[in-house]
Amino acid sequence: MDVQGVGYELQISLHTYSAISSLEDGLIYTYLHITENSHVLYGFHHPDEKDMFLHLISVSGVGASTARIMLSGMEPKEIANAIVSGNTRQLESIKGIGKKSAERLIVELKDKLGKQFSGSSQPVSGVFSSLEADAVQALVALGIGRVMAEQAVKKTLQAHQGVLALEDLIKQALQSL
Repeated sequence: MDVQGVGYELQISLHTYSAISSLEDGLIYTYLHITENSHVLYGFHHPDEKDMFLHLISVSGVGASTARIMLSGMEPKEIANAIVSGNTRQLESIKGIGKKSAERLIVELKDKLGKQFSGSSQPVSGVFSSLEADAVQALVALGIGRVMAEQAVKKTLQAHQGVLALEDLIKQALQSL
């Protein structure tokens, strides 16, 4: 990042990268993470992403690097939905998050995120139906990046007007990649 001639190295999520990769200039929300060994600057395209990052690193055992990976794998609203609904399986699908970490995230953040999103004009509902979530999870298990898997599933469902069995959805999504 260049700020009036001074360059800064930022750690960003894949979602932020895809949002800013084509921009010449813009606004990045930052967080300086200070440890005894380093000072690392994290960048976020949207304030919701930064807020979720701060919530995630407040949980014992979840570091800044893990929080960035989580935000690369899922949108902030998806993470909030998984935590509020107690969906450990969805959280475990993110690299670096095991069963105990997923349970700790739910225990420590369920009330905070529930209050934050309950007053929101948008309900905390999953972006995907269970069929879509299962298809995305299967594609991720096959080694496809979550963002690419989500896009392939959405594209496939639009092409077939949403009428597909899970197996067919996965096959068609793989073909569209």
